[in-house]
Amino acid sequence: MSILGFTWYYIVLFLFVLTVLVYVHEWGHYWVARRNNVRVDVFSIGFGPEIFGWTNKAGTRWKIGAIPLGGYVKMLGQSDLPEDGEEEKPLTPEEKAVSFQYKTLAQRSAIVAAGPIANFLLAIVLFSGLIMFVGAARPYAGVGNIMPGSAAEEAGFIPGDRIISAEGEPVKWFTDLVRIVSAKPEVTMNFLVRRGDKDLTIAATPKKHRQQNSEGETVEIGLLGIRFDPKQAEFERQDPLTATWMGVKQTAAFTKSIFSFLGKLISGEGNSKDLGGPLRIAQISGQMAQEGFGSLIFFMAALSVNLGLINLFPIPVLDGGHLLFFGAEAILGRPLSDRAQEYGFRIGLILVLILMVFASWNDLIHLRVFEFLKELVT
Repeated sequence: MSILGFTWYYIVLFLFVLTVLVYVHEWGHYWVARRNNVRVDVFSIGFGPEIFGWTNKAGTRWKIGAIPLGGYVKMLGQSDLPEDGEEEKPLTPEEKAVSFQYKTLAQRSAIVAAGPIANFLLAIVLFSGLIMFVGAARPYAGVGNIMPGSAAEEAGFIPGDRIISAEGEPVKWFTDLVRIVSAKPEVTMNFLVRRGDKDLTIAATPKKHRQQNSEGETVEIGLLGIRFDPKQAEFERQDPLTATWMGVKQTAAFTKSIFSFLGKLISGEGNSKDLGGPLRIAQISGQMAQEGFGSLIFFMAALSVNLGLINLFPIPVLDGGHLLFFGAEAILGRPLSDRAQEYGFRIGLILVLILMVFASWNDLIHLRVFEFLKELVT
């Protein structure tokens, strides 16, 4: 491993992760386009000169570009940057029938939105698969932190204890412990506790606490005064239906956290140094793979959510920018002028490039590249 913490292994994993996410994104565009009878001229993974490719029966050129940092689908009649003075060759009636620009507003919107939606669906599939085959992390009935003056402190519990049973009732998960203890305020209870390689019995009296239930009624519950440590967890497999629902919730949770992060950046509460680019992604990909295949899949799912959400931002050049223009077209009853779209795309391209440069600069600082180069010349 080099001083920058990189190996060829990291680079290969990064390219694998990125290729999968880009392929799924572009496949979303391609699949919906073909369902709406739009001719797709090119399906490319990567940019720049073609290093490998083939043409299928539908006339689509499937290719791999020399720069493996993205991809695109080029459809007949689709142009991201109209050029002043450029005369386009008139389309024949047959070509108009399969041209993107001659499809309805709803069809064009569906084709553009399909890419990000495919990334969200991939995230749900990956999260669900992990939960189904590996399991979802669930805290067991362990003692992580003990609140001062609590019943647990008075009884002699210590961090690291694992509660096996309460009043003779087997306890596995922390939620089981909460349910049992809540029903017995001010009642002395015997707990079978595993401490290291020994089992012992501890008597504790949960303290009374008043709170409102889901119906708004004030009730009394018992509290031991312990919190679990997130590391005190085991993986529990779920059935396909439950796993899918949990995958949906996990995807929604990641989406919410991204919005929260962006909100803090805009308000000045967040740290812009947390924004990472390709180098940071490559580093994390390698680290996740070292932790296990499951960790790498989890990272891919989280990154897929990021990719889908970022592409929905209302910035021209991104899918969200196209949808923004389509929204304006729906309101005005006609497409925006070529000049307005041109300026919009140029501004969007500048914004995206600035963001990429900023994220890459953060990567160089985070990975201490400049310090490494300084050491080489001193």
